[in-house]
Amino acid sequence: MNLKGKKVILGITGGIAAYKIPLLVRMLKKAGAEVQVLLTPAAHEFVTPLTLATLSGNPALTNFSEGGEGVWNNHVELGMWADAMLIAPATANTIADLAHGNSSNLLLTVFLSARCPVIIAPAMDLDMYRHDSVRDNLETLRKRGTLIIPAESGELASGLSGEGRMAEPETLFAFLETTLLHGSRLTGKKILVTAGPTFEPIDAVRFIGNHSSGKMGFALANVLAEQGADVTLVYGPGSARDLDHRVKRIDVMTAAEMYTACVDCYPKMDAAILSAAVADFKPKNVAANKIKKEQGGISNIELEETQDILAALGKMKSPAQVLVGFALETDNEIANAKSKLERKNLDFIVMNSLRDTGAGFGTATNRISIFTKDGKTHNFDLKPKREVASDIAEILYSYLKK
Repeated sequence: MNLKGKKVILGITGGIAAYKIPLLVRMLKKAGAEVQVLLTPAAHEFVTPLTLATLSGNPALTNFSEGGEGVWNNHVELGMWADAMLIAPATANTIADLAHGNSSNLLLTVFLSARCPVIIAPAMDLDMYRHDSVRDNLETLRKRGTLIIPAESGELASGLSGEGRMAEPETLFAFLETTLLHGSRLTGKKILVTAGPTFEPIDAVRFIGNHSSGKMGFALANVLAEQGADVTLVYGPGSARDLDHRVKRIDVMTAAEMYTACVDCYPKMDAAILSAAVADFKPKNVAANKIKKEQGGISNIELEETQDILAALGKMKSPAQVLVGFALETDNEIANAKSKLERKNLDFIVMNSLRDTGAGFGTATNRISIFTKDGKTHNFDLKPKREVASDIAEILYSYLKK
């Protein structure tokens, strides 16, 4: 993708993940972007200004005055110069400084002066990332309009494994690319997204559900919001986090509740992407109290079909609206997905398979194929769900701009 003429500030703080940033600088320069690197004093412990200056073609700045020659690095001018600012890695300390408006170094003052979209990519150990103070600071920044690239799960510098690992350079690049090239192309478009599982009660404490986390739907909602869309997310009881502050969220529990929310919202929408893993069946009779073992247990549960949300919206769809479905398959994937596309009056369908390693429920990645109503097929490699969402948004945009 051509980023010629785009101006990017990369702010690096004192975290081990700083070693990944030289690769990002190289990727941005190769795409034609102008790059200005800012470092906190602590960042020098992890990556050298010389390396970053060589790769970016500009001096890597730390102080307000560099080189002892009275050259003033004007934070206001830098804030006005950039088309986007990315702070990566964003440590817990820097996140706290950003949230509280501290201005103790050049990077922080440029953040306060920035008129462009500002993005942060948190990186820290898993217990720090989960801590209430960090979560509160991230939420404060999100509400103020700062874009956040969620930390990923994986091996951490502490030797532990879990959530807190900074997103990979390819993901950071894709996020910047979307922000720089497509930041407002969906402005004025209203889009409905569904995500997560549904839980269908058996009795007062038990339910039928599935392993969907809602991460794919969150990624879609975030990417669409970043491109200017007015997004409404109908979300079942999943475990996904880090939703863009601009997304309107409607929480539901059951398939019936999701059906009602979607049928109510869709007439006002330009498009809908239904990525939720909605239960196909629910118990016909729900016990008001917990079923006890002494009562014979729950070995026999009579089931009935839930309402088909996608089919209902397909019947409601006007010629001006776009409707997108998901098909998670285990066998006869292509035939089943194409059949669903036709039967439910979809514009295109996103298919993934539980047989693909790294795809499916709860993963940070996905591998999809997209089939369109005009017979086209788009196949994609395994990617982080954020990048998958960008691929889906690209095809959605091709329909919305018609």
